[in-house]
Amino acid sequence: MTILTRRTAVAGIGAGVAAAGLGLRPASAALETVRQGYQTNMWGMPTYYLLRSGYLEKHGVKFEEFAVPSGNLTMQQMVARQVDMGTYAGPSLALGHDKGGMVAIAFIEYVGKTARVMARKELGLTKVEQLKGMKVANQTGSSTGNILTDQIMPKAGLAKSDWQEVRMNVDDMVAALAAKTVDAMCTVEPYNAIADADGLGTTLAEFYDFDKMPVFMAATPDFIQKSPETVVAYLKAWIDVAKDFKDSPDKVADSIYGFYTSKGYTMSKDTFKKALARVEVGPGWPSDLVPYMQKQAEILLGEKKIKAIPDWTKVLRTDFFKQAGA
Repeated sequence: MTILTRRTAVAGIGAGVAAAGLGLRPASAALETVRQGYQTNMWGMPTYYLLRSGYLEKHGVKFEEFAVPSGNLTMQQMVARQVDMGTYAGPSLALGHDKGGMVAIAFIEYVGKTARVMARKELGLTKVEQLKGMKVANQTGSSTGNILTDQIMPKAGLAKSDWQEVRMNVDDMVAALAAKTVDAMCTVEPYNAIADADGLGTTLAEFYDFDKMPVFMAATPDFIQKSPETVVAYLKAWIDVAKDFKDSPDKVADSIYGFYTSKGYTMSKDTFKKALARVEVGPGWPSDLVPYMQKQAEILLGEKKIKAIPDWTKVLRTDFFKQAGA
């Protein structure tokens, strides 16, 4: 047993007081509980795996989870300060920063291969241009929704008045396609893979041809200010998750597949693995993110969806991940 002398105790107390006087917290300070938001489509599944992996507990981080159909809803929860962290793509990050000061603490994944525009198979459509006058299911306000309306449709020569947007959560779109209440859908995995496997849809466009779609882990400025040490510990867990995605893909797939089967989805494990393989997980900071975010913000500014182009040095906080990997 280690004997704690009075001198050691006093020295420790003194160090703690000194740290407090400098606005710092002692290394032994308890970490904050993270209120984690994530979307239940494939974009959010790396975060779901993080929560089930045990790696947060390994690094001393407790959490509460808040699942929603798409990342823009998580962003709205964060603006309302109901959630501390959440994943979403670049357009939603720019919107979240504009509305509530959200910052990215890490790039998590590329998801451009997971998003598609699909039409009902029996319509025999092959091009986006053919959607003129048709009903298209879209998660309005989401990153995919913004890219559809601001990039994909205009490139096909379709103005907003040329097609009918049917506002809908992504997890309801396959059922709507099957029921023929919509002619097409703009959605993400695993719902595209389900539509493929069930013979319901034909792909008209893949988002990867327009946008690699980086997804970020964002945090509220309040949480970062309150406990930067929790942010660093949290990102250490993400580094462990990245190793599993690279070295143990079957382990990862089994965990996430269980989520969808528990929700009543009947897709085969093979269909699911194909969908999951379209998510390119690699937490860190790719060098080309600032030009990408600048382009997305310029589009949003032109559409008057944000008030100004952000200062990317304040939005993309690369320092936390560097500390986590040190």
